[in-house]
Amino acid sequence: MTDIAIKIENLSKKYLIGAQSSQYDTFRDLLMNGLTSPFKKMRDIIRGLPTGAAGLTETIWALKDISFDVKKGEIVGIIGRNGAGKSTLLKILSRITEPTEGYADIYGRVGSLLEVGTGFHPELTGRENIYLNGSILGMKKEEIIRKFDEIIAFAEIEKFLDTPVKHFSSGMYMRLAFAVAAHLEPEILVIDEVLAVGDIEFQKKCLGKMGDVAAEGRTVLFVSHNMSQIRRLCTRGLWLKNGKCVYEGSVEDAISSYQLSFLNNNDTEADSGFISWRIVNSKHEKPHTIYDEGEVEVEIILVVDKPILNGTFALVLQPSDGNKIAGWGESGIKCDTGTYNLNCRFSTFPLRPGIYQWYVSLWDGGKKIDVNNLYPELVVSCKDHSTLKEPWAGFLNIPCSIQVYKP
Repeated sequence: MTDIAIKIENLSKKYLIGAQSSQYDTFRDLLMNGLTSPFKKMRDIIRGLPTGAAGLTETIWALKDISFDVKKGEIVGIIGRNGAGKSTLLKILSRITEPTEGYADIYGRVGSLLEVGTGFHPELTGRENIYLNGSILGMKKEEIIRKFDEIIAFAEIEKFLDTPVKHFSSGMYMRLAFAVAAHLEPEILVIDEVLAVGDIEFQKKCLGKMGDVAAEGRTVLFVSHNMSQIRRLCTRGLWLKNGKCVYEGSVEDAISSYQLSFLNNNDTEADSGFISWRIVNSKHEKPHTIYDEGEVEVEIILVVDKPILNGTFALVLQPSDGNKIAGWGESGIKCDTGTYNLNCRFSTFPLRPGIYQWYVSLWDGGKKIDVNNLYPELVVSCKDHSTLKEPWAGFLNIPCSIQVYKP
């Protein structure tokens, strides 16, 4: 019996792009176009002009000659910049669209989570959509009933279970959609960047569930711009660039190759973006864990391919519950093209033990610049293990001397 879950050979997808598009046609415009289009088509034929698909002036290969295999139980991280072909690949694997060339053989049932709420009917309740999604996946009613309580408990939407999902927030959509996709036991789980919708605590919960899915022998394909999530979850990496597979191998090598590509200023893909981090403590070590004392330095490498005239940089630290602890910023930044280092130095880091997340953003003249989000986790520990760690104690570890005495 084969151990292959997905086999892809020379997979390609071509799209036709029109020269013009009208985004805000009125009803009157649509009516007039419908009445006049036959005459315009006849006129173009008489003049020898292209019509229909032939009138589309440009083609683009979203994917070109992609070949790789995925074994059962593997978690494969797919990385690359916007427009690299990641979502197109997953749509082909989910049978949403057909390839132009090549083929993709799927050995097992596929559960897809490509967009928030994909496959949900807005007028149906959360309960009804669970049964609908299960049916789409080919599940029997008995199977759905058996997993129903687990899905609701994971999604944490019991209060809104019988509310039409059109009233759900994007976060509630994502919670229920992920819970359904992960718990209805597809052999292959395909996930495209949707975890960014939820809070950090639920993201961690989803990542843990994906790890459990793989441990059960099922396969996961995971697209994300968050390299710390890719690194922590995946064992293999696939780097796509301009529709082609640039690297396929270990996840560490895939991430390293991807990050190093931004250092080449001749790379036409590169735009202003954070490409790597370095956290250094007072002993000039580069630990994953820092203590609550001594100097800490965060170094961010910034690649600029378009001059920044009036930049503003912001760095925010928050714990897993999503509450912001502190933020720092710098304005009036001017950069020509090239590579720059942004150094943030802290004389002390008085945080209680826990896992925290860095967030960065960059603006130029009030316009936000798209950045490559390689946000690492920061693990804070304490040498004094007697320090209070209960949630009620908060985040700051401020020294305090407490005495009990009788006046």
